[in-house]
Amino acid sequence: MVDKEEFGSFITPEALKGMPIKATFLDEVTWDIPHQNWGVREWNQDFKAMKKMGINTVVMIRAGLGKWIASPFQTLLKKEDVYYPPVDLVEMFLTLADKYNMAFYFGMYDSGKYWQEGLFQKEIDLNMALIDEVWTKYGHHKSFQGWYLSQEISRRTKNMSKIYAEVGKHAKSISGNLTTMVSPYIHGVKTDQVLAGDKALSVKEHEEEWDEILDNVNGAVDIMAFQDGQVDYHELYDYLVINKKLADKYNMKCWTNIESFDRDMPIRFLPIKWEKLLLKLEAARKAGMENAITFEFSHFMSPNSAYLQAGHLYDRYCEHFNI
Repeated sequence: MVDKEEFGSFITPEALKGMPIKATFLDEVTWDIPHQNWGVREWNQDFKAMKKMGINTVVMIRAGLGKWIASPFQTLLKKEDVYYPPVDLVEMFLTLADKYNMAFYFGMYDSGKYWQEGLFQKEIDLNMALIDEVWTKYGHHKSFQGWYLSQEISRRTKNMSKIYAEVGKHAKSISGNLTTMVSPYIHGVKTDQVLAGDKALSVKEHEEEWDEILDNVNGAVDIMAFQDGQVDYHELYDYLVINKKLADKYNMKCWTNIESFDRDMPIRFLPIKWEKLLLKLEAARKAGMENAITFEFSHFMSPNSAYLQAGHLYDRYCEHFNI
């Protein structure tokens, strides 16, 4: 055991209280982070660690992406060129969410092509049929409490609001008005487009563009949780204040998507430095965010992660919040 009198102790400034993280995405149909190849035993251990940290909501980030799908959805197997999955991840996640008394949100299918090509109706039709199948098959689970509209919008894809509007309203209508959530991103200095030479949106421009987009999806989206990693740390608070203002205007709940990976490193992606995470948690608290979801616990914050640094981040977080 470390002798605190000899080595001292870590001091967190009282000003940096931060807000606790109560939700996480589940990124099992991975895109740009490595797969951990977990089965039920490993996922059970991770849900247990989530619960200990205070997480009460899990959001499956997508039902599938392109050819890879999370469960044997007949809707997609019949209509799309997809691989048959070896495991029903939706059933597994819902069973674990039931066990640990968590809320589960189902994430939609991302074709990876139709909406990028402007074929918005095809993306909408696929997801509407998927919603019908999923609710019939899994809706009996007590943990099934919401839907996640997984296509990520920014200023460059604001026509995607048509998908949010139609798919969101259908999901709510079929499930007794369960909660719907989106997690768009701010067109800031750390987006790929801006790093490639595009211009970042100012706070004012961000407000103007998203005022229009949210007006288009009014009534279809209940929770807006902007990703917090595409802007610099010193400017995050200003964007969060605008997000809260817009959410209030359109009667939405305003969460923040606290990215627990580090966009500042030359390697994509590694667990974030605790100091950076704490700064973002504090900006969210000060801006009045109603909740914090992270992308994503299992890879970047979990003591079970393939990254050793993630377990240390978990320890620092638990120490800070006296868990």
